[in-house]
Formats: sequence, structure tokens, C-alpha cells
Amino acid sequence: MPKHYIFLIAAIVSEVIGTSALQASQQFTRLIPSLMVVGGYGLAFYFLGHTLKYMQVGVVYAIWSGLGVVLIGVIGWLWFGQKLDLAALIGMGLIIAGVLVIHLFSSTATH
Repeated sequence: MPKHYIFLIAAIVSEVIGTSALQASQQFTRLIPSLMVVGGYGLAFYFLGHTLKYMQVGVVYAIWSGLGVVLIGVIGWLWFGQKLDLAALIGMGLIIAGVLVIHLFSSTATH
């Protein structure tokens, strides 16, 4: 796997951890989840910066934010008991489809 994809996956995972911890921090009133927010977002931007050495910012941001939205939706449903209605599931499916189109068919996905 090319290292820019490893950086991108690390950025996505770090952002998802930070956002999940944001929910668990209860508006920054709990120390450990609050520290995880700062660390997760810090690592996410660090890895995102490295990804940008190899890929265009628009493509990177589309993949990073799109997959982050879907993963946070799933985590919210599994861990926090949040509901996903049909419209949310369809929208997330369209986001995944968009990421796949970029990855499979776009010549701008890598340099």
C-alpha cells in the first residue's frame, strides 16, 4: 500500500477517535476524553499534512471528511445509541459511492 494511503488512513482514524472523544468529553468536562480530542485532532492534521505531499487537497479532503462522516455515524449508532434513519443511511451510502468514484476513476487521486 502506498505510504500516502497509510497517512490518509491514519488521519481518518485519528479524526474519528478525536470526534468520538468529543462526544465522550461531555463538553470538555471529562479530562481523559478531552485530552483524546486534542491528541486525535492533532494527529489527524499531522497525517493529513503528510498526505498532501502526494495527493491534491480537494481529493484528500473529500476522502478524509467523507469517510469520517460515515465512520462517526456508525460509531454514534453503535456506541452512543444514536439513531440513523433511512435518509441518513442513503446519504452515507452516497458518500461512500463518491469516495469510491474518486479512488477508482479519478486521475487526480494521486500525483
